[in-house]
Amino acid sequence: MRENPPVARPAQTRLFVVPGSHPSMTGRLVLEHKQIPYRRVDLIPAMHRVVVRGLGFQSGAVPALAIDGRRLQGTRAIARALDATRPEPPLFPDGADARGAVEEAERWGDEVLQPVPRRLTWWAVRRDGAGAGGSFLEGARLGVPLAVATRTTAPVAWLAALLIRAHDDAVRADLAALPVLLQRVDELLAEGVIGGERLNAADFQIATSVRLLMCLDDLRPALADRPAGAHAMRVAPHYPGRIPPVLHALR
Repeated sequence: MRENPPVARPAQTRLFVVPGSHPSMTGRLVLEHKQIPYRRVDLIPAMHRVVVRGLGFQSGAVPALAIDGRRLQGTRAIARALDATRPEPPLFPDGADARGAVEEAERWGDEVLQPVPRRLTWWAVRRDGAGAGGSFLEGARLGVPLAVATRTTAPVAWLAALLIRAHDDAVRADLAALPVLLQRVDELLAEGVIGGERLNAADFQIATSVRLLMCLDDLRPALADRPAGAHAMRVAPHYPGRIPPVLHALR
């Protein structure tokens, strides 16, 4: 009897992320917005750079998405590729002016806003230790027991902070810039560029940065009372991680 040929299975969509990473959260939210099933692959922070390159991606950045035989990296590249191949629901509005405003807000969120919560968080985790670092591992699967991963927080936080230059002076500068950055988020909401009935790429790009800031007990009360905080909670209500007050160490 002649055997039937094997049925080709579609390539599995895999999203490579780092626990607690706000760009990684953006990648997850964009895929869920598009209703695309995917497998999340958690990588150890800082070490992920080598692993992602070893998987055939051009750089060590996350989120890194393997989909339809393609390798995509970065929230902006992923958003555009998904919108091109799976138009509904859209991530960018129709019309040149409306799309241009969303793209500019997305660019600002990526290039200007995003580095600030990254530096603040790693600086804070480095000072608080395993408790804070371990809280960001909720739901993560790193291939090692959670207790073991938590115990490695100190060296990982030290390396991550070193790589992104999250030193005291940089964090002081970030805190000084934060009011202006948050005001810009509030302005984008007031202008209707983000925060509309239908979320867009800039919503996912910006809200995750604000949401990560809200994981710091030092910052959350002030953020929760402004439009930027409400928007972050709407877009990313479930965000693991909590860092007790640590900013007093800068004085």
